[in-house]
Amino acid sequence: MAEPRALENLTVLDLTRVLAGPFCTMMLADMGAKVIKIELPVSGDDTRAYPPFRTNKDGARESLYFANINRNKAGLTLNLKSEEGKQIFRRLAEKADIVVENYRPGVMDRLGLGYDELKKINPRLIYAAVSGFGCYGPYHLRPGYDILAQAMGGMMAITGARGGEPTRAGSALGDILGGLHLAIGILAAVNARSITGRGQRVDVSLMDAVIAATENTAIKYLESGQVPPRMGNRYAAVSPYDGFTCKDGVVIIACGNQKLFAKLCDEILGMPELVTDPRFTDMPGRLEHQDDLKVLIERWLADKTMTEATDILLAHGIPAGPILDISQILADPHVKEREMFVGMEHPTLGPITVNGCAIKLMDTPPSVRTPAPELGQDNDRLLAALGYTQKEIDRLADQGVI
Repeated sequence: MAEPRALENLTVLDLTRVLAGPFCTMMLADMGAKVIKIELPVSGDDTRAYPPFRTNKDGARESLYFANINRNKAGLTLNLKSEEGKQIFRRLAEKADIVVENYRPGVMDRLGLGYDELKKINPRLIYAAVSGFGCYGPYHLRPGYDILAQAMGGMMAITGARGGEPTRAGSALGDILGGLHLAIGILAAVNARSITGRGQRVDVSLMDAVIAATENTAIKYLESGQVPPRMGNRYAAVSPYDGFTCKDGVVIIACGNQKLFAKLCDEILGMPELVTDPRFTDMPGRLEHQDDLKVLIERWLADKTMTEATDILLAHGIPAGPILDISQILADPHVKEREMFVGMEHPTLGPITVNGCAIKLMDTPPSVRTPAPELGQDNDRLLAALGYTQKEIDRLADQGVI
């Protein structure tokens, strides 16, 4: 008997493209939801044209970006501007649990497929949307991209070297945060439905998700009247809490309280007098004199590798770890044991590696089971399940409906 999956009782119609929405539905699919990825005929999701590419067995260039973020999903092509395409979608929505989309607000309403229409045919339907700025507010009709969310949500203003330019996070953090918030909202709505018997609309803004991730930035400003500056790897509330240069790289040392700082001074640096040094006696003093403290710590690190320094610090109970690049992360035994990268066989690309699922459910574990769908690969199966004959399906294909 197959092992049960946490969300195997849920069917999701996935109209999303690029990253924020597909990341959300990928998580749901990893946890067992039946996700039907609905794409435009011919062109499909934009990310089918995003690098990195690999030449597939037919000699065509194929996107590994798309393959990574769309595993575990079925594939259906559908032209929602055609009346028959709309009718097919409505029939799917009648039986679905969740619709997820990331169009600009109002697009689905203009197609006659917005939440107000769909709930008439399925009152239990959960309609979830992620967009740059949400479905209401002065900016709601603006186009939204990750870099705009990071800029307008305050993340870039606090990220970067001291005195340097505002800096975008190295990954599409705004999209990932938006996808995470959308997944949480969907699961909350699923639980609410078990209470009320009704579905509801879930609205997530990339800008909101980034603002939420700036944690206590607003509190610091409201309390002090000072706009928090960029601090590089430092943290405004704690010191030492930074990256420190050693022989072959940079080690993070994080002393979050007085006890840890005292251990660092006494047992690691061999300088117990620092604890009573007026510059370092308490956290405000250490924050003010971080540069002085950094010199002392890096003097101890000068002849040590990242591994040596980390091992010594951890042996004394000091939180520490190296700054790893992706080649080091892929080789890390802890990462391997937690299956954060998973190898799989793709039907056209051959062996590929995709990101693993960060949620570890001990009894109903998420998993990577099937590769990302070829464009429209499940058209026949899904339409046949709705009662369409093969002749009708062929006609829909000829007419560009699918």
